[in-house]
Amino acid sequence: MKVISYNVNGIRAALSKDFIGWLQATNPDVVCIQETKAQADQIDLFQFQEAGYNIYMHSATKKGYSGVAIISKTEPKKVVAGTGIDYIDYEGRVIRADYEHFSVISVYVPSASNMDRLEFKLHFCRDFLAYIKELKKEIPNLIICGDYNICHQAIDIHDPIRNATVSGFLPIEREWIGIFMEELQMTDSFRHFVKDPHNYSWWSYRANARNNNKGWRIDYAMVSDSLKANMKRAYILPEAKHSDHCPVGVEFHFT
Repeated sequence: MKVISYNVNGIRAALSKDFIGWLQATNPDVVCIQETKAQADQIDLFQFQEAGYNIYMHSATKKGYSGVAIISKTEPKKVVAGTGIDYIDYEGRVIRADYEHFSVISVYVPSASNMDRLEFKLHFCRDFLAYIKELKKEIPNLIICGDYNICHQAIDIHDPIRNATVSGFLPIEREWIGIFMEELQMTDSFRHFVKDPHNYSWWSYRANARNNNKGWRIDYAMVSDSLKANMKRAYILPEAKHSDHCPVGVEFHFT
């Protein structure tokens, strides 16, 4: 069972760069998409069906903004678009698909370019943590994939010293990731398998950052500790270039 998370920075732009060809070549079972920047009627859903996938979207009310989706080979038992929290659902930031052994969530945590937006981001983080706490009472086996817009540790960012006061690597944001993992009993699947530095999932478009690998690891596949024994490997796929992000993945084995 292969689960991938990918902030595509606009699904229509990604489709124009042969996203479907990449999807077929990579052959995941589930793909969590962030930043679709589209309504369902703005893309040709049939091309996903032709490739052997179902697609479920939760778009922001504001057109061309935010939005998440789940692409799945197998039809889920249930799909839930949103959290029931108005301001989160208005921006189309969370969608969930329920399967036999687990549920998969695609989440797009807000970025924070200014102090007002930082308060919004931290508010989202607190509410999302509370939402998942309640959800785990009903569904203990969760795979929460997405763009968290936060680097957890110094190893996850190319220049931890200079970026110490930049949103995405602020102490309060990094602390939240730790709390999220501890209180929800979640594992960062990539770091479970890979301890090496210089592994990133996002690069600025400026200063040739991607070619120089001056990046940030802000995309995660967080896995409930109850599923740790089923994890087989986790990885980053930097060769995929539909976006300023690249996909991250985790694979499971279920008997």
